[in-house]
This record gives sequence, structure tokens and C-alpha cells, in this order.
Amino acid sequence: MTSALLAVLVVLLSGTAIHAHEIGTTRVSVLLKEDRTYTIDIVTDAGTLVEKLAVSTGGPSPTDTDAARLQSLLTSFDESFRQRVQLTFDGAAVRPEISSSVAPSSDATSPPVATIRLTGPIPLEARHFTWTYAWTFVPYAFTIHRSASDAPITEWLDGGQTSAPIALMSPAPPAHRLDTAWRYLTLGFVHIVPLGLDHILFVLGLYLLSSRARTVLWQVSAFTVAHSITLALSIYDVVAVSPRIVEPLIALSIAYVAIENIFFAELKSRRVTLVFAFGLLHGLGFAGVLKEVGLPRAEFVTALLTFNVGVEAGQLAVIGAAFLLIGWPCANRVWYHSRVVVPASALIACMAVYWTIERLSV
Repeated sequence: MTSALLAVLVVLLSGTAIHAHEIGTTRVSVLLKEDRTYTIDIVTDAGTLVEKLAVSTGGPSPTDTDAARLQSLLTSFDESFRQRVQLTFDGAAVRPEISSSVAPSSDATSPPVATIRLTGPIPLEARHFTWTYAWTFVPYAFTIHRSASDAPITEWLDGGQTSAPIALMSPAPPAHRLDTAWRYLTLGFVHIVPLGLDHILFVLGLYLLSSRARTVLWQVSAFTVAHSITLALSIYDVVAVSPRIVEPLIALSIAYVAIENIFFAELKSRRVTLVFAFGLLHGLGFAGVLKEVGLPRAEFVTALLTFNVGVEAGQLAVIGAAFLLIGWPCANRVWYHSRVVVPASALIACMAVYWTIERLSV
């Protein structure tokens, strides 16, 4: 059982990208102009996109992440980029003009950002268009402007998903509240499972201390209340903390919980207090995702609440999986702490320390 658990953790740590919060790194904005032309801006992580393009053409992954070098590579992959992007008017695909730019990192924790602009005329008789973008594998925000002054309409599309036909001349009906709730519920869940490896390891660290329901409940309740507070305060711009501070502290919180698991086997009151404090940090991390992708004006509260519910569902999924894999078969064994908790926590701590150093040094 111990070797199986460690194998699962190793696969997670080696097969998942080091950086957390993958959702929100891609946004697509469509401007439909009165002169019957369109402008589409795709904003995404430049390094990740160039790496995907290089792999798709059979070439080596780039090692130079300088903004100028990434822009040169992105321009050279023009035709490859088109293969997974499709814009159609009344079912007929068009070939837009493409230009691209790469902006250097805005701060020490952010990657260079690529903006790929697609432009072209709208066919005279066209009434609808559809959009497909398959260079991302996670949900992304798709925003439509019908003129520079109109209020935008935002919906969520999965990577590779084709949008529903969008009317060119009349505003599309706003998304139904249930649709908004489902999209943000899904976004919150996916932000934990499978994309939030740092949050997964933190929740797993909470569980490993003791699989007794009371111990898990106290810790998860403190964490939930805390991250819900800072998530709401940050979204409403009451609290603002730089990711350069938040991200290393989140990694450090994971390391602390894991290391404490090695030396203690029972829940202490100070642990609940610390978990609450760590929850405040993680809430700021969750808010960063929502700020990147935006919230619909008409359903702001619905989106915020359902995103939070999705996060809780993701956390419960991690706890449920931990119970089935660890708690049920071996939590009552006398060797549970020495053979399961200690090695698993040590592996989590090592990864978290690595994250802390990486996030402080970039």
C-alpha cells in the first residue's frame, strides 16, 4: 500500500506542470465592427503555446523563453497555428490575417504573454459565425464585443469546443443563470482536480494527519471558511496582495503541513488556527484565477458562489479519493503513520519546498 501511494504521488508530481493555476492563461476577445470587419485577440502564455506548436511539428521544445525569441518562433509557426483555429461565417471557413506580439513578464511570477490577432472582412451576406480554438486543453473565456462601446458578453468554451452560432447583427441573449452556474461550478472543480496540484497536495496533507472524521472536518472547515473570505474580499477589491507574495506562501503552507504530519499524529488547536491562516492565502490564489478570466456582470454573484462550490467539490473529491486509497484499507493499522503518513508527507514537503524556492527566484 505504501509503495502504491508513493507511486501515485510520483506520477502526479512528474506528470503535471510545475506551475499552478493553469486556468485563466488563455482569453479570446472578438470585436465585430460596424464596417463589417472583425478583430480577434487570443491572449495566452507565450512559452506554453510555442512549446505546443514545436511539439506538433516534431521539433524540440524551445529552451530560450526570452520574449523576443518566443515572438520569432511564434511567427515561424503561423501555418501550424492555423491548423487548430477555425473561424466560420454561415458554415464557411475563412482565412484571417495573423499578427502576433509577445510582451515580457509583467512580474517575477508571470510568464511572457502572447497576443495573436486575427483580422479580416465579414462576408456581406453572413448572419452567424462560429469559433473553435484547440491550442488549450482547459476552459477559457470567450468574449464578444459588437462595437467598441457595447457591453461585452462572455461565455466559457472548452479547448477544442466549437461555439454555438453567434449572431452578427443582433446581440446574443445573455447566458441563462443555470448555464453560468454550471460553467463556473466546473471551473472551480477543474481548478482543483486535475489542474490545481498545489491545492491537491495541501488538502491531501490535511487528510494525512489523521483520517478520523473529526480531525479532517475541523481542518477542512477552517480552510473552507478562510479561503471563502479572502476569495470574496479579493474579487470585490477590498483586499489586494501581489502574486509574488501569495504564490511562495501557498507553497510554504503546503510544506509546513506536510512536515508537521511527520512529527505529530494528533490534531492540535494551533494546527486549526494555522490551517485557517493558510486558507486565507489559498483564497487569494483562487481569486487570482477569477480576476484573470473575469466574471459576467449580469450573474456576478452566481458565478462567484458556484466557483466556490466547485472548489469545495474538488476538495471533497480529493478527500474521498484519499479515504478510498488510504483511509479505508490502512488508517487503523499500527504502521499507518510510519509507513504511509511519513513517506507521503516527506514527498509532498520536498515538492512544496521546491515550489517555494522556484516562486521566490523567478
